[in-house]
Amino acid sequence: MAESENIVVETAEKIFTDLADAQTINSDKTGGWRAPLWQALSEAGLPLSWVDEDLGGSGASLVDGFGVLGAAGRFAIAVPLAETMLAGWLLAQARIASPAGEMTLAPTSPKDRITLNADGTLTGRARGVPFAKAAKHIAVLAHGADGVSIALVDAAKLRIEPGLNLANDNSDVVTFDKVQPITAKPAPKGFDQNALMLMGGVVRSLQIAGSLESMLDISVRYSNERVAFEKKISKFQAVQHNLARLAGESAAALAAATSAADTIATNPSFTEDAVFLEAVAAKIRCAEAAEKGGAIAHQVHGAIGFTIEHILHRYSLRALSWRDDFGSESYWAVELGKRIAARGADELWPLVASR
Repeated sequence: MAESENIVVETAEKIFTDLADAQTINSDKTGGWRAPLWQALSEAGLPLSWVDEDLGGSGASLVDGFGVLGAAGRFAIAVPLAETMLAGWLLAQARIASPAGEMTLAPTSPKDRITLNADGTLTGRARGVPFAKAAKHIAVLAHGADGVSIALVDAAKLRIEPGLNLANDNSDVVTFDKVQPITAKPAPKGFDQNALMLMGGVVRSLQIAGSLESMLDISVRYSNERVAFEKKISKFQAVQHNLARLAGESAAALAAATSAADTIATNPSFTEDAVFLEAVAAKIRCAEAAEKGGAIAHQVHGAIGFTIEHILHRYSLRALSWRDDFGSESYWAVELGKRIAARGADELWPLVASR
């Protein structure tokens, strides 16, 4: 790990430790923790990690940013850090400067489409846009007669229907009704909605892997504290077996997510088979791990793990919510099958073995 990566990730982890303690946040019913956390993240330049300095960002590498997102997943933070990072990255593809403040991006579903009209306005509807209600600006990928464009839009000009995901975080419906963007520029050659979905999928995979690491840690700690029938439940073979399964799911998710992130960091071309295979495999495997791992963690905790007072749900529900962003595992499984089928049987083994 490079020295710069250590510094960036350690800075993020220190901020999360100081201002994003899960128990403190869980007990705060007013949401007063959000503003200090966002201010600290902004002062450290983390929300615009992937934006060059001349475009208003901090100019960190992809590797640095991926490390920050993994740490964010371990703390299950409920502020639009990942969304702002992705929005800044998307705008940077078209050399559009990023504004200050919270951002999100649209679309976040492969089936939604925003249209850039001939008069320069945007039309369309994007569902499940995370933190749209909290965002000041939205980075948009739009399709027009001349190809794909990237636009920056003032969120105040949009119709936003509030919604919630499983974790009670904003997951909103955003409607573009002939909205005039602040600016719009052509996307680079080869960059399309599929590329955005793959990048977003890897980001969510890293967050899921981070949350699973925390679920494992919380579950192991609890099993060594909880006593039943005059001995710690960690001594029971059934509990040991479940914890071993949870550790396996966590390790598999982390391996898949970090492998995909490393592939993108070293070869950020979304037209390559390697990026597609790694990103899709990560999203599918991490989504499966979120379901299996979350169930095991709650089973180890028993009834207490289901209470709103316990912090476990902060991790398990977010991990489950992140499965559906930027394409669900079922969507990507179908897309993977289509690509394999198109190549034919003779190309299957060489394609798999290349990874």
